[in-house]
Amino acid sequence: MVRRLFFGTERGSTVSKDKTSRETVLSEYILVIDEGTTSTRAITFDRNLKPVETAQEEVPLSFPRGGWVEQDPEDIWSQTLQVCRTVIEASGGVEKIAAIAIANQRETTLVWDRETGKAFGPAIIWQDRRTAPMCEKIIAAGHEKVVRSLSGLIVDPYFSATKIRWTLDQYPEAAKAADEGRAAFGTIDSFLLSRLTGGREHLTDVTNASRTALMDLSASSWSRKLCEIFDVPWSLLPNIGPSSGDFGQTDAGLFGRSIPVLAIAGDQQAALVGQACVKPGEAKITYGTGAFLVANTGEDILTSQNRLLATTGYQAQGRTHWALEGSIFNAGTVIKWLRDELKLISTAADSEAMAAELEDNGGVYFVPAFTGLGAPHWAPDARGQITGISRGTRASHIVRAGLEASVYQTLDLLNAFEQDGCAVNVLRVDGGMANNKWLMQFLADIADRPVECPAYPEMTALGVAVLAAGELGWMTLDDWHSAREVAASFEPSMSASQRETLIEGWNKALKSAINN
Repeated sequence: MVRRLFFGTERGSTVSKDKTSRETVLSEYILVIDEGTTSTRAITFDRNLKPVETAQEEVPLSFPRGGWVEQDPEDIWSQTLQVCRTVIEASGGVEKIAAIAIANQRETTLVWDRETGKAFGPAIIWQDRRTAPMCEKIIAAGHEKVVRSLSGLIVDPYFSATKIRWTLDQYPEAAKAADEGRAAFGTIDSFLLSRLTGGREHLTDVTNASRTALMDLSASSWSRKLCEIFDVPWSLLPNIGPSSGDFGQTDAGLFGRSIPVLAIAGDQQAALVGQACVKPGEAKITYGTGAFLVANTGEDILTSQNRLLATTGYQAQGRTHWALEGSIFNAGTVIKWLRDELKLISTAADSEAMAAELEDNGGVYFVPAFTGLGAPHWAPDARGQITGISRGTRASHIVRAGLEASVYQTLDLLNAFEQDGCAVNVLRVDGGMANNKWLMQFLADIADRPVECPAYPEMTALGVAVLAAGELGWMTLDDWHSAREVAASFEPSMSASQRETLIEGWNKALKSAINN
């Protein structure tokens, strides 16, 4: 087979690359780099998309000021390199690797020197709120309607555009490099690809580009108008490609030989593919650091009346499907906070037993607005609250409230999706919190719809493996839709009156957090 990859830099323009046939590739595995917010992981998958070997390392976050969240780019790179080498060796050596695929935390922003590869400043994480004043000025100038109509996104610190401008403003050497054409912007996928290819490639895929607020969503290419609004130099931008295709070859010195990079996708879109939500109306939610509900809307770009986000679902195998997305900023971070800061649990798994031992929540609600609230509220100034505490409140109540918060926020998203004409009838769930059976039953009860959990929980990594497998001729998206395996299903069992009482309590706590 011969596939062709198109990269667009100007609106409507393309540059093509011919790919050589991959039918003769004898290697057995796809190496997936799954670079998340708090860790980086490498996993090899075989031709049947079964996991073979895994390695994972934490990548620390830093919080230099309130609302600021950063990572050291060199930590990201060194840990990624380490887990890749570990997994390649465990899988039998580099000759076993047919291709690399990259899934990454989205919106996280880096600017680096094209000549040296060195980043100007930290990686500014997607949760970071430092550019809120900049966003307020853009909104006050009347630009939000244009941003929404072109990009499908709202004006918010969440997205990459204002992070780029902040970096250029704060680091004179970055601004100088931009003026001289030496500076490059990228989300984590672009940064890793640049390092993997020895600086030869400056590319991203359409799913990551769609999260920058700089891409014309309908055209799948950068927008001059959006760059003008956010004051981002055009020269910084990577070329945009589909989610699967030829992204270049790794530097031979890294792993012992060059390996083709054949798929890139933002983590939530990767999970959409991993959950086989490849047909319109199918949806998934991933509970990781945050939680992300994404529904495939097919060839239609929906305009939300509830401040949900229109985004690219995936572009692969001749298909471009769009999606509707709602983002919860803090989900797994709540459990991590309960463990590391409050010391109420020793491990994340402890939360299930503590929640299950209680007859009810004791009237305790936890609104985890550590970094504001995401969709559909978009309240950057909201701050976390724990309400309803009494003398009878125990540690178990606080832990349970932390778990319940993810469910109530999911319900808020489901209601918004339905109002926008995208009803979700069955919720496919993945991520670390999907292992908590008590939580999954509570989700089915409060959401009042069935919940399905996959046989293999790491949907982000699996999704980009599926995309790379398509490039290798191992499996199509339709094949994967038929092959998806469900490990557990949960049906609603809570009474309507109990459900309504719990939701009413959440809404009161939520209102208090937003209006504090």
